[in-house]
Amino acid sequence: MALTTRTKILKLFTTKTQCSALARGSRNGFRLDPFRESESLSSCSFFSSSAASAAVQAETASPSDEVFNGSRLFGLLKEYEDYRRNLYGGLTHRALFVDAVGTLLVPSQPMAQIYRQIGEKYGVEYSEGEILNRYRWAYEQPWSKSRLRYVNDGRPFWQFIVSSSTGCSDSQYFEELYNYYTTEKAWHLCDPDAEKAFLALRTAGVKVAVVSNFDTRLRPLLRALKCDHWFDAVAVSAEVEAEKPNPTIFLKACEFLGIQPEDAVHVGDDRRNDMWGARDAGCDAWLWGADVTSFREVAQRIGVQV
Repeated sequence: MALTTRTKILKLFTTKTQCSALARGSRNGFRLDPFRESESLSSCSFFSSSAASAAVQAETASPSDEVFNGSRLFGLLKEYEDYRRNLYGGLTHRALFVDAVGTLLVPSQPMAQIYRQIGEKYGVEYSEGEILNRYRWAYEQPWSKSRLRYVNDGRPFWQFIVSSSTGCSDSQYFEELYNYYTTEKAWHLCDPDAEKAFLALRTAGVKVAVVSNFDTRLRPLLRALKCDHWFDAVAVSAEVEAEKPNPTIFLKACEFLGIQPEDAVHVGDDRRNDMWGARDAGCDAWLWGADVTSFREVAQRIGVQV
């Protein structure tokens, strides 16, 4: 039954027109890397690629008689989630993965504003708009020094970003800026009620992990924000040597928690890194800001009351 349900939902999202219709009905999300701001797009699929492939193989009926209909779609989603609750004793998943920047936490002030404010005493003269444009250009450049941007503390990568964005290569400026982003002053939680949801999830037996493209500052940052104890594990790209959307980082998180990929759902704000990456690893995925908008909603969708 589960495969049939997966197949039916997948067919509802196989055409470009259908995907566009869903996107127009979704809330806009956004993605922030530690110093980056950009938009993210809604996803047109709710399941892992491996599950979708299995579903397609399990049913060969023509989709021509399927009509894109919101109530039908959510009816099928409920059918699938009800099946999973029967499988997992009332829960849809045994584990929750959470993206860090843009989902769990966000910068408290715009990146360009901080670059400008701290940089003034070091001779930075660019406007915030110029800094933002130069930053975006620098971030999109191929990073040829390593296959990963964030290696260990990520300093070489961020030195390139900062100097390219501001025109200032002063080492003291970089260190002050770099250290600022390890403090609770620089960040705040996206959802002020997140703690209640995470504690309820763990009490219900759901394992929770952060899965993030970040350097080694992430762990001390979580401690600074007093939320490190919410999580059973942290899979950070600089430590596992794989960046989303590479499925390796999700599989590492599964290994840390002692679960199988199909046991987990990942919540993140970026379609490519979070949605596609998680599905390629065999996990389910929900888009933050569209599929779910709070961690209370995440918990309730898994089957945990907060």
